[in-house]
Amino acid sequence: MRSHRSSRILVVGKDARTDALAAALSASPLTAELYALSELENPPGLLRLCEEVRRGSLVDLEWMESTTREIGPDLVVVGPEEPLAAGYVDRLEELGIPAFGPPSELAAIESSKAWARSLLEKYDIPGNPAHRAFESPESLLDYMEELGDFVVKPDGLTAGKGVKVLGEHLHSIDEALAYATDVLQDHPRVQIEERLDGEEFSLQTITDGEAVIHCPLVQDHKRAFSGDQGPNTGGMGSYSCADFSLPFLSDADVLQAHTISEKVIAALASETGKPYKGVLYGGFIATADGVRLIEYNARFGDPEAMNVLPILDADLAEICFAVAEGELAEADWSFQPRATVCKYVVPEAYPQKSDPAKLRITPTELDRFGAAWYWAACEQHGEDIFMTSSRTGAFVGSGDSLQKAETAAEQAAQELQRGRPIRYRSDIGTEPLIRKRIDHMQQLRGPQFRPHASY
Repeated sequence: MRSHRSSRILVVGKDARTDALAAALSASPLTAELYALSELENPPGLLRLCEEVRRGSLVDLEWMESTTREIGPDLVVVGPEEPLAAGYVDRLEELGIPAFGPPSELAAIESSKAWARSLLEKYDIPGNPAHRAFESPESLLDYMEELGDFVVKPDGLTAGKGVKVLGEHLHSIDEALAYATDVLQDHPRVQIEERLDGEEFSLQTITDGEAVIHCPLVQDHKRAFSGDQGPNTGGMGSYSCADFSLPFLSDADVLQAHTISEKVIAALASETGKPYKGVLYGGFIATADGVRLIEYNARFGDPEAMNVLPILDADLAEICFAVAEGELAEADWSFQPRATVCKYVVPEAYPQKSDPAKLRITPTELDRFGAAWYWAACEQHGEDIFMTSSRTGAFVGSGDSLQKAETAAEQAAQELQRGRPIRYRSDIGTEPLIRKRIDHMQQLRGPQFRPHASY
């Protein structure tokens, strides 16, 4: 693998995932200077780590290209999906700047759910549920009635908040039909898919199009409130286990998810003639009869990145360079056998809009809480840090057991919450919620089912 020294690295993003990426990159001896592009006004996490933070729209390609030229990075690491779908990596390729992240043609694995489903069909890759994409309302009702139990998905980027499930978010076929028709006003297609019963999990695979690094499995929690109640959000938190599996999965489930993602990486190269470089993040569900694909994303998950990056026992900058240059097979890497629990702190009204409230948090205060803190949707003006209407930041606890990791994250979140207009999900990573997952899988698969992991 090529030697890189005194590199100038540019990280692109706007959330706690970006803060986690920046923290890992700044710890690399390869990183001489770290810069950032962000939509927030001086996000405090990036300000602490970077030489300079430039602010602008992450889908404004003209601004991004001109700013990137001025910075002159040796490598660009892209965090969120929007600049990938907009074609930022395509511009970087034209400029001859290595990038960790796929160009728009390959990022369509996330930006078009219909294209992703058709790719699996064409290359005979297992994991697809029954599905159909519609460009107009005609025949929507017939297919909904045919499936009986279904999910409605906009064909495009929705920040994890556009998917609605019959029986949970939609309470009748008439309501589902109205929602699907509304989706078509803003999206080229709407996807109707069979509703799957099971337990969801995330597999993030780092790849240069051939070699792969399968990260430890993570379970995200989309619902806003404890007990899996309330509307879907961008993610309220997540956990991973020290054995890299999850308590409700079997060895066969893990192998099946790995195999599906590896086949998809090969299919993307065959379909486009280009290697997929970056992270292929699969949202999977373990069902009664195996693993199915919910959707793919073209980047690290948020919050899932915060579970795996702190325990990556490798130089992230070196890994990113290896991916960009097609030399991942030569990289050294491993993961520390530690459990992690991530709990997002959010405004009380989240995911509803609220008036920004002044929130004073200092790095010194956060350091004494005993868990890693990653900044998200905050803005810093002088010495003051302001909360926005979105997720404020996340605490990540780690330990040799899930109980220890959860305790660290919970105690930190409790301390920060005192006297502040914020909340978080206290049940993430706890024994009762995980037991509920295991019981659900044993109900689906029978009492003979033995999950892989302990907790």
